[in-house]
Amino acid sequence: MPSEIVAIYPGSFDPLTNGHIDIIQRGSRLFDRIVVGVLINLEKAPLFTVPERVAIARDVFTGWHNVDVDTFDGLLVDFAHKKHASVIVRGLRAVSDFEFELQMALMNRHLSADLETVFMMPAEQYTYISSRLIKEVFALGGRVHGLVPDMVEERLRDKRAAEPAPST
Repeated sequence: MPSEIVAIYPGSFDPLTNGHIDIIQRGSRLFDRIVVGVLINLEKAPLFTVPERVAIARDVFTGWHNVDVDTFDGLLVDFAHKKHASVIVRGLRAVSDFEFELQMALMNRHLSADLETVFMMPAEQYTYISSRLIKEVFALGGRVHGLVPDMVEERLRDKRAAEPAPST
């Protein structure tokens, strides 16, 4: 058994939401160290670049002594081994998340039997939040205050301000 229990919380975090933060905060109390693994997925066109997502997460978790932020691509199990992690943390918002997450957990177990997956539910007020929904609501002019950290809301506004004006 490792003397330190390290967990990986992987995701795109595009953008980081208060639901993510809730899982990370509670995970940081359960595990000696939790690594926020920002996925590099070249097939997607994210709103925030990987460096922007890493900078946001590092800013949010400044002062959290046992939360680290890093990037990865490829297999999650390889990243977990690189970080000496024995646990993968996954959030479940609804029953609809469970089937996909179960498949991933079973595949990860097949690839690396020494990794355990722990499912955590976010606090009730965050159960309906997803990064996709935040981006969609914000793009349509809706309020996301209280659903994302203030810094993320500010960066979303900056992104919108930097967009070229629509031509008529």
